[in-house]
Amino acid sequence: MMFRIERDVLAEAVAWTARSLPARPSVPVLAGMRLEVTEEQRLKLSGFDYEVSAEVTLELHTGEPGVVLVSGKLLAEITRALPAQPVDVVVDGAKAVVTCGSARFTLLTMPVEDYPTLPAMPPAAGRVGSDVFASAVGQVAVAAGRDDTLPMLTGVRMEIDGDTVTLAATDRYRLAVRELKWQPGQPDFSSIAMIPGKTLADTAKALGATGAEVEIALSAAGGKGEGMIGFSSAGRRTTTRLLDPEFPKYRSLLPTEFSARADLSTGPFVEAVKRVALVAERNTPVRLAFKSGEVVLEAGSGDEAQAVEALPVDYEGEEMNIAFNHQFLLEGLGAIDSDIARLQMTTSTKPAILTAGKPVEDGAVTDYRYLIMPIRLSG
Repeated sequence: MMFRIERDVLAEAVAWTARSLPARPSVPVLAGMRLEVTEEQRLKLSGFDYEVSAEVTLELHTGEPGVVLVSGKLLAEITRALPAQPVDVVVDGAKAVVTCGSARFTLLTMPVEDYPTLPAMPPAAGRVGSDVFASAVGQVAVAAGRDDTLPMLTGVRMEIDGDTVTLAATDRYRLAVRELKWQPGQPDFSSIAMIPGKTLADTAKALGATGAEVEIALSAAGGKGEGMIGFSSAGRRTTTRLLDPEFPKYRSLLPTEFSARADLSTGPFVEAVKRVALVAERNTPVRLAFKSGEVVLEAGSGDEAQAVEALPVDYEGEEMNIAFNHQFLLEGLGAIDSDIARLQMTTSTKPAILTAGKPVEDGAVTDYRYLIMPIRLSG
């Protein structure tokens, strides 16, 4: 096998494929990246760890068909460091030789026959803009849990009903929900999937850079290919196994009536929370005291460092003192994608909702909601 390709094209494709390679493979062969030159003069790069697969297909001008398996991480490091010249890859027995300008690397190959076959893509279900998809997933994935002992909370729930996709994630302390429109292959298509949160976030971010539409491959409820979801865009495809679909009944957690509403400039609010949080211990809250025209942020207590800062606010409701985990609050503010942050509250002990402060029609629901549980104030 041999092929020639531009360095930037190869380096980008190798880096994208290497994302899915396991850091600690259960068997050595899973650390490999499979390179195949087809009869149609295409180069396929693929990686698979039995959970997540990734494959990139590139067009070649020069190539001889064949297959080789080499260390994926090493190939990624090499291609990233090569000079900006065409790259030649030639397989010679048990070695693969990578040449670029005056640089030459010899890599040992791994047994291709021991490498697992990549799973087939489930049926194509529909399409969505890559930038919209990446933004929506990024907004929701921040609320997914990181505790692997509670796997259902580490995922993002995707509910598809016709032309509407709803994404939701929670770690019990906050809940993020985002609705978006897509183009289903069938107008009455419906399905529910629990996707590993980190995998979905990495995939959406990577495919968002392609600028093309993302095709989502997923079986309808009860259909063939259950247990797996696939995403493809611009010659790149990835699949992942799904988690158990069990998930909290989150819609009943979202309050619909509030006693107070605060609109703040997002940027200054974020900076103020960061400053005040400098004196907050890891699990101590940032306290917010709202009154007409002003919010006072506080952290720390009399026995330790303290911080206080006041900000202007457009506030409606009775005066209220409420406290939040500062990291959860900052992650919600970073996800709303608006110059104005709207915080809607009921009492100091009930969940608050953070949304974009853009005007919405009376009774309308914004497409993104971030529920955050307050921390009970002592005394």
